[in-house]
Amino acid sequence: MAKEKVTIQDIADALGISRNTASKALNGSESIPAETRNKVIRKAIELKYKQFAFMDSDSFLSKSSGNIALLTENLPNTSHFGSTLISGLEKRISAEGYNLSIHIVRDIEQKSLSLPNNFDASNVDGIICIELFDLEYSKLITGLGIPTIFIDCSAYVCYPEFQADVLLMENDHSTYQLTKKLIDGGYKSFGFIGDYNHCRSFNERWAGFNRALSEAGIALDLSQSIVDDDRLFFSEPEWMDERLAAIRELPSVFVCANDYIAVSVMKALKNRNLSIPQDIVICGFDNGPESVIVEPHLTTVHIFSNEMGVKAAEMLLSRIKDPNQPYQVSHIYTKPVIRESTPNIR
Repeated sequence: MAKEKVTIQDIADALGISRNTASKALNGSESIPAETRNKVIRKAIELKYKQFAFMDSDSFLSKSSGNIALLTENLPNTSHFGSTLISGLEKRISAEGYNLSIHIVRDIEQKSLSLPNNFDASNVDGIICIELFDLEYSKLITGLGIPTIFIDCSAYVCYPEFQADVLLMENDHSTYQLTKKLIDGGYKSFGFIGDYNHCRSFNERWAGFNRALSEAGIALDLSQSIVDDDRLFFSEPEWMDERLAAIRELPSVFVCANDYIAVSVMKALKNRNLSIPQDIVICGFDNGPESVIVEPHLTTVHIFSNEMGVKAAEMLLSRIKDPNQPYQVSHIYTKPVIRESTPNIR
């Protein structure tokens, strides 16, 4: 006997809500609370309701909508990945006939574990997440059962359990190489600035930094580092000045988790009438525009943003085509860029 089709009434009954509420939720009505809408979407996927119907127990939607959604905490031009990554991403998916829509995930939505109001899961073939580092919110997205790739991810992600592909820039080895160059250049004391649990990338940079020190027999004095929760850094303008002032003896080198942090450190050091690189040397990561605006120009690590966008698109398109393939964690090579903020190395 053929299995009966799942109806909206079945979804409503399973959740104890009215058919009208379930129907509105599936159609993206803004009159339905986000929490209810998310529950209806997840139940529809679970019950294999028509638009969410699986081809088999593991494979995804048989009907393509031609839409890919990008979920992000920041607008592309405020992200350290920048518009270059988005450009490479959009160009690649448009070549395959897909449209890209961008959805900003606000703090309130992350805290309430709700999807953006303009995000319709029933009309999306794939999801790309950029700068979404909250683990529980990441699980909400992967729980939708839609092919998903994270460009960077939570520092707490456990890969065997994480139901999504992950693409990162290479962080560990490049930070290791840069730190080793500084050690070989004669520098003896080091501090790290950045919340190494902010995201996977920061965590890997922290690991590479520590590996280089350990191999050289240099003990890290945490009192010379600033690894606090970075929400304070972003919310209090004078926070960096205060934290640097609290360090009794500054190291000879600060390795910073990214360029934005490095530039903030340079400003705070200059506020104390310290000279860079004469009194202390600084390096960052990302090779963002600010790295060549600040004086002296900042030693950093270049990210191939456009190539990362193309690679992310290819990984997602592959996942959409073959949802049963093993999940991937991929890294795109990066390249140290030596500038005036770190003399005596090459």
